[in-house]
Amino acid sequence: MRQLNFLLIFLFCLAIALFCLENTAAVTVRVIPGFEVEAPLAIELLLTLGLGAILAWLFSLWVKLQKQLSTLGDLRDMRSEVKAKEKRIEELQKDLEKYRSEMEQQRQQALPASEEKTEST
Repeated sequence: MRQLNFLLIFLFCLAIALFCLENTAAVTVRVIPGFEVEAPLAIELLLTLGLGAILAWLFSLWVKLQKQLSTLGDLRDMRSEVKAKEKRIEELQKDLEKYRSEMEQQRQQALPASEEKTEST
């Protein structure tokens, strides 16, 4: 994969170099009325390409920031959900212990009654 990346970068740089060699004619670009820039076509196009790349990078940073903020909100929601479920688990465990103790009491009450029946027969 590294060699493929290197090859792609090399080919891209070679294409840019050939483009610059072929487009040396000076052109005038009017940015706003009264402000003109005169430079070789290749330089102006490369500057435009660089500006576009920077803007795309800034946009990708903005999108990543939005995703991280969204993830943080989801994480907060999940944490509160986990706390609520842990509380529910504790309540259910207390109920389970209560029911076990009630069953044990009923079993102990039932045992003496059954022992009395067996002794009387």
